Amino acid sequence: MEETPKLSIEDFKKATSNNELLQIIKQKHIPTDKVNKRIFYDEELRRLQIELVKLQQWISKNNKRVSIIFEGRDAAGKGGNIRRFTEHLNPRSMRVVALTKPTNVERGQWYFRRYIKKLPNPGEIVFFDRSWYNRAVVEPVMGFCTEAQYQKFMVQVPEFEHMLYEDGMVLIKFWFSISKEEQLTRFNARLKTPLKRWKFSPVDKKGQELWDTYSYYKEQMFSKTHTSYSPWIIVKANDKKIARLECIRYVLSQFNYDGKDEASTSLFPDPNIIMRYYRSSNQID
Repeated sequence: MEETPKLSIEDFKKATSNNELLQIIKQKHIPTDKVNKRIFYDEELRRLQIELVKLQQWISKNNKRVSIIFEGRDAAGKGGNIRRFTEHLNPRSMRVVALTKPTNVERGQWYFRRYIKKLPNPGEIVFFDRSWYNRAVVEPVMGFCTEAQYQKFMVQVPEFEHMLYEDGMVLIKFWFSISKEEQLTRFNARLKTPLKRWKFSPVDKKGQELWDTYSYYKEQMFSKTHTSYSPWIIVKANDKKIARLECIRYVLSQFNYDGKDEASTSLFPDPNIIMRYYRSSNQID
């Protein structure tokens, strides 16, 4: 049996760039599909992150307030997306909000109060790793709120978001959509990887068991909180890397920031990956 050609340490030392390494790989007749995909991803991400830096400077200069919500089932890729958004941004005008469960005092307050305190100041972007929409899906599924609390939230949230809209805040709501099979694959990967095991919780485990219940509450949420002034943006997230690129493209496409016309890559999101919510009988999650 003919041995598959491999890269040596010397090959890596000779290559001074990705393109040179790619040429060596081709000369050795090593399949390059995965390599090409990785190089494309790294280059596109770098170009898009340059645009994010320009966008942040424009937001700061013009005192805009921007909130970006990342919602979806467990293991859908919310945290990974947020990291790619934020890794090169100025931390002085950017925050990531990932609230823990409410305290006893907070449980007695108006539900939205703890989130209002975290909304962006003028010139700031805030990324919500989960948000007030916990009460729309996770809490009723897991029994963390009463039926009355759930119903009150569903009535109030469109009014709450309309007030934010009228006050000039930009709100972008992402829902990361993955299949049940892909979620299970990611759960298993977390359990096998010591550095990721902390991500797996009892709530995650129940996510597979209560898949259909999650689906029911997700559809209720969309039907009652998808509005013209605050639409849900659905992200097909079975491919993590593509989802990251297209989410950044979507955010960039929503602003006319300085230097946008000088971008070295397309800022139009792929409509096959990123789309406004619409009622469909064929959904992966």
